[in-house]
Amino acid sequence: MIPSTLRSRLSLYGLVGVAAAAVHALVLLALVLLMPLWLANPLAFLAASLAGYLGHARFTFRPETGGQRFARRWLIVQYVVNLTVSGVLPLVLPSALGEPVRVAILVFTPTALNALIWSRAARFSKQRRDCLITPLRHADDLGLSPATNQAILELASQGQLDSSSLLVNGPVATDGFHAWQKLTCTRPQLQLCLHLCLTEGPPSADPALIPDLVDCHGHLKRSFGQWLLLSLLPRRHPSRRRIEDQLGLEVDAQIQRFRTFCGDAPIHLDGHQHIHLVPIVLRAALARADDNVITWMRLTEEPLPTGLPMHCWGTAIRQLGLLKWLVLQLLSRRARPAIRRCGLASNQSFAGVLFTGQMAGDPLNAALKDLSSARPKPGCTPPLLLAHPSAPLDIDLSTAGFAVSQPFAASPWRQREWRALQEL
Repeated sequence: MIPSTLRSRLSLYGLVGVAAAAVHALVLLALVLLMPLWLANPLAFLAASLAGYLGHARFTFRPETGGQRFARRWLIVQYVVNLTVSGVLPLVLPSALGEPVRVAILVFTPTALNALIWSRAARFSKQRRDCLITPLRHADDLGLSPATNQAILELASQGQLDSSSLLVNGPVATDGFHAWQKLTCTRPQLQLCLHLCLTEGPPSADPALIPDLVDCHGHLKRSFGQWLLLSLLPRRHPSRRRIEDQLGLEVDAQIQRFRTFCGDAPIHLDGHQHIHLVPIVLRAALARADDNVITWMRLTEEPLPTGLPMHCWGTAIRQLGLLKWLVLQLLSRRARPAIRRCGLASNQSFAGVLFTGQMAGDPLNAALKDLSSARPKPGCTPPLLLAHPSAPLDIDLSTAGFAVSQPFAASPWRQREWRALQEL
């Protein structure tokens, strides 16, 4: 005998399916009066998919969703899968099967696929509702400017930050560290990371020893893209070997400068502009992990947030946040096994790349919701929420060699992120 709960769910699934089919038929009959059938049918099918998306979330899988909608990604998945199957399946089914068998396959295959998709969507919704953990709030660029230091230190003193990253070659790194150190007297749980910087600012190594890394002003000059291209060269290539040697000297120098601040404590490492994830840089950092007691390294595996207004996605595409997200997703997934092999820990999830520099309002709220529902992973630290808060910029960073960061640091978004973190 079928259990009553299963009978109830099957009944609801069937009723929603019938309603979706009715929507398909009614919309199709209306649209064929206005446009060709080949265009009307996919639009009618989209209307039916939307009906199923809402109906199954509100009724069939209500115990899992609490009556809330599924994440929109499941509507997209269902629509694309069904359109593909409906278009391809009639072409690949052999005529030898006979018409009744072909019709049965054409009818029940999409039904089975829909059941699988909506069941997965329901499990996803249940996980988001059941798994609640507290993400760590992190701010980059301590030491970049007095304005950046002010915002980070105030947030940390108010309990609105759990950690920050020290830019050891920053113009006010010493001031930032000493103020942070005072805070740890009353907030010992605060964590300070080494913010490895290889793209701008003065080097920590002697510029004469790293001529390929600095410009005529003695400032670090190689961009994220240039470091990435260097990683594609064969390891025996003369240019790569020469620059790798110089890279090692600069990484060593920044680690030693961090040691002058923090002593012999284990080092947590991340990178300015996430440079530590570029393969050639990651290799250099991991090679020094044992000798320098580097025990943790940041990863940027960021789940796509759910529940965002569509205009936010437009912003992410226009401002290349989606492209940056994709590149760093790939680099993080490539880096995670290497980090684990070296015995280092890392964060299990992350937010702050897709909307880099705009972590306020809807993007911030969606990121917190997603990170809070991430399933805990053994051997990983909690999810990490990244922001770049600052007061209004009060110095010219270009003269200090931070021309790349100048427009970013001067943006009013820095103050918006500061306010948003204060209000959490």
